[in-house]
Amino acid sequence: MIRLGVLGSGHGTNFEEIAQCIMDGRIKGAEIAVVISDVEDAPILRKAARMGLQAVYLPADDYKTKLEGPQEDEYIRVLKANKVDYVILAGFMRMIKANFLKAFRMKVVNIHPALLPAFPGLESWKQALDYGAKLAGCTIHFVDAGMDSGPIIAQAAVHVMSDDTPETLHARIQEQEHVWFPKVINWLAAGAVKVRGRKVMIKA
Repeated sequence: MIRLGVLGSGHGTNFEEIAQCIMDGRIKGAEIAVVISDVEDAPILRKAARMGLQAVYLPADDYKTKLEGPQEDEYIRVLKANKVDYVILAGFMRMIKANFLKAFRMKVVNIHPALLPAFPGLESWKQALDYGAKLAGCTIHFVDAGMDSGPIIAQAAVHVMSDDTPETLHARIQEQEHVWFPKVINWLAAGAVKVRGRKVMIKA
């Protein structure tokens, strides 16, 4: 049984799907140990509490876009105290820095709404639409010190339609996120994910 620590800053739609999959048996061999947000009134915390999960607000306001310093240490402390095996980033809007990555080496997993390495950063579905890309999608990857640059575990593509808006494209990408994030967690729980350099091998 692997224990997950989930970090999120917003609505937590991916967290909600993961939690539901665990509850109804679509994810096997995993449990959510703690849900942490850097936003005190984030919906993800309310959703976690309603599900009977430990929901913790940990401020990180000394830095606008990253998790660092004493506040980073507190995140690590809480995750370690909950004996977390993997840290799942579900809309966590801060860059993870070196000390955190050292504490959870190749154990931090993020989902990004683009087909990396294309369109890293914020609102990547809008980037894809503005660029005129014919394919968009999502990427689940291990986190390293770069911006959305860690080894890729899985990707799912969606076609960009001629009449797409940022909202319609993002909605279709999220549908794939809700399919693939639970699938990847199943792989992690089964010990099926191996990393060699940048290459991720799945022995499912």
